[in-house]
Amino acid sequence: MRRFWLLFAQTVTVGLAVWFIVATLKPDWATGTLSSRVRPAASSVQMQEATPGVQTSNSYRDAARQAMPSVVNIFTTTEARPQKSPFLDDPFFKKFFGDQFEDQQQDDKQSSLGSGVIVSPQGYILTNNHVVEAADEIEVALADGRKASAKVVGTDPETDLAVIKINLPNLPAITLAHVEQATVGDIVLAIGNPFGVGQTVTMGIISALGRNHLGINTFENFIQTDAAINPGNSGGALVDTSGNLLGINTAIYSRTGGNLGIGFAIPVSTAKNVMEAIINHGQVVRGWIGVEPQDITPELAESFGLTKKTGAIIAGVLKNGPADKAGMRPGDILISIEDKQVADTTDMLNLIAQLTPGQKAKMTVLRKAQEATLEIVVGKRPPPKREERE
Repeated sequence: MRRFWLLFAQTVTVGLAVWFIVATLKPDWATGTLSSRVRPAASSVQMQEATPGVQTSNSYRDAARQAMPSVVNIFTTTEARPQKSPFLDDPFFKKFFGDQFEDQQQDDKQSSLGSGVIVSPQGYILTNNHVVEAADEIEVALADGRKASAKVVGTDPETDLAVIKINLPNLPAITLAHVEQATVGDIVLAIGNPFGVGQTVTMGIISALGRNHLGINTFENFIQTDAAINPGNSGGALVDTSGNLLGINTAIYSRTGGNLGIGFAIPVSTAKNVMEAIINHGQVVRGWIGVEPQDITPELAESFGLTKKTGAIIAGVLKNGPADKAGMRPGDILISIEDKQVADTTDMLNLIAQLTPGQKAKMTVLRKAQEATLEIVVGKRPPPKREERE
């Protein structure tokens, strides 16, 4: 019996020694059997984590990262010009108040804000005319924190565009997109400074192209989008999913001052032409013939006996203007300009604006159901009269 216990003790000792060696040198051997039978409950759920640095398909971070440095915040200051009080010249009044009241009136300033887009490393920035109109001081703040004073190179109120310039090195100019390739349904990003909260990116789609007859500008060819555009976004960028500039955000449809899902941007093709004209010539030169057009309504078409509703009725002709000298008369219906059909008054204005002042242009009118061709020496479109703003 004693021998049996001695053999048992030796066997247990050897077994423990082997287990200790295996557990020390090959711990997975010791736990393999147990782990194969008993597993934590969480291991039955398979989870996949995204690899750091890999962009998911529903993100537009690359487009935002490329375009945001080119979008700037614009702060303008306008000196208030109140009417001079008659008491300021009264010696008795000055005796008690001195120049304090006068200085208070002179120091009164009005500030506003907007956005702009750097389009050239030389410092040219596209924005809206209404952002910088009548501004006495313009300050531009870049996304990288730099600030600079800007000067107005030129404006074009009839498209609500303006070009300003800053002098800073290493400016991140945006890349211009091919807007003619844009279609309804394309995803777009609007970048600007809404309500002054700082640079913001919103997303939407192009909901319409070629919008006009809105009464916003004289020359209209808007990109319509449902990307949120709010006060302060004016002059900011509308970009595609590659971060390229499609348009300059300019207006919203709103009854309350906030976004209702309808915003309008000036196409980059129009903005580019205006910008080049301003930089090269200081202004945008457009053709003009001196007429007052009117759209053809169903009632007018019936009264004139027209079978087509295209063209523009000449409601008035400026005396001694280009059209008057060429023989155009009130009641004529302008149907083509340089062999291009006129659809309506907006189309007529755009076609005439593209003509070169000083050159002759062939225009066809319908007069008493008979077509007549006139050669008109195109004039230069006069600047619009500036309206007083409240």
